[in-house]
Amino acid sequence: MHGPQRIRESDIPHAAAAAQKVVEVHRSLVGFLAHGQTLAQIDRFVGETLESLGCTSCFFGYRAGGLPPFPSQACLSVNECVVHGTAGYLERPMREGDVLKIDIGVSHRGWIGDAAWTYVFGDKSPEVERLTAAGKDGLRAGIESLHPGEPYLNWAQALQHLVEVERGLHLIRGLGGHGYGKKLHAPPFISNTVPKFAGEWPDGSRPAQPGVLLALEPMIATTTGETTQQQHKWPIYTADGSMSVHYEHDVLITDSGVRVLTDGLDELPDVITK
Repeated sequence: MHGPQRIRESDIPHAAAAAQKVVEVHRSLVGFLAHGQTLAQIDRFVGETLESLGCTSCFFGYRAGGLPPFPSQACLSVNECVVHGTAGYLERPMREGDVLKIDIGVSHRGWIGDAAWTYVFGDKSPEVERLTAAGKDGLRAGIESLHPGEPYLNWAQALQHLVEVERGLHLIRGLGGHGYGKKLHAPPFISNTVPKFAGEWPDGSRPAQPGVLLALEPMIATTTGETTQQQHKWPIYTADGSMSVHYEHDVLITDSGVRVLTDGLDELPDVITK
């Protein structure tokens, strides 16, 4: 297995610019999202916004395994759909209580940006408040645990302790973050949970190296960490139909710590009131 690619110092501004394009799309979405919209309408807005910013979607047409090319500009996943929801998988409009995860992937001047955030239509129920708080706090705690020269395992330990031990929720098994750069997916794989047996997560013992770009993305559900997926279809759901959230930052490992390239996402309002 090839090791992680390390970005050149001269390319850091380009990677940071691509990451900030993702933040700009999310910022535009905050002003656009409203009750009664369909996923198709939201996806169309994402595509138009990307074009206005001089970007293209790196998700549209993406191929993985035996799945068909991804048919949408963004991943739009509602409630029990954890990730990889397409613009057409759910036809009904958004309504009060819906929890929408929007994952944006951009290609900008040869560099990738990839970050997800969770939006809630109407007031948060106590369950949803627990989930969104754990997602944001877990992402922050995990990032703070990463240090150059120390293993990626630190990320999973910090994240899992906060989400599962302190908050009593469940991290989704088998899904996690990844390296990226000029390609959407690259080594290392960043598990959100501590391995249960030797060899389950080989990258976990690798030391974080300065110059490595990572997309870090906790996915959390209320009552299960297991998922289900229909054959030859993209969306991934919680196995028991429970509510889920998804948060994702792009970061750069530096000599002195971790730099969040998608900074600004945390400051966006996540409750859609109109």
